[in-house]
Amino acid sequence: MTVEINRGKVLGRLNLTPLIDCVFLLLIFFLVATRFAEEEREMDVMLPEASEARPLTIAPKELFININKEGQYYVTGKLLSLPELQQLLKTAWVDNQHQTVVIRADKRCIWEHVVAAMNACNKAHIHDYRVTTRDG
Repeated sequence: MTVEINRGKVLGRLNLTPLIDCVFLLLIFFLVATRFAEEEREMDVMLPEASEARPLTIAPKELFININKEGQYYVTGKLLSLPELQQLLKTAWVDNQHQTVVIRADKRCIWEHVVAAMNACNKAHIHDYRVTTRDG
């Protein structure tokens, strides 16, 4: 007499819908997170060249100031006047005493706008700032 083993019907009716939902949610999360990481560098700015420029090795927590060729200041995609930029830098320094700033200026802009951004950093007590260049 053979023994009949009932393997159950659970494996035959395994519902994959919640698993597929989780995979899609993870996919959407990573797509959105990648978009925010590239937002600071999406402005079309022609950087000047420097022979000693090196790529960054770690992802910094920096504040990016973009200056277009007309001398307008952009931070996180928003157009700011110089007083608004100074206020933003003061707020950033209050929030983080070790705030770093990266100034990305179009090579066709007047240098006075870059100096004004550097001066705004100094007024806000942020001394860790740098002007980026393109590797040449």
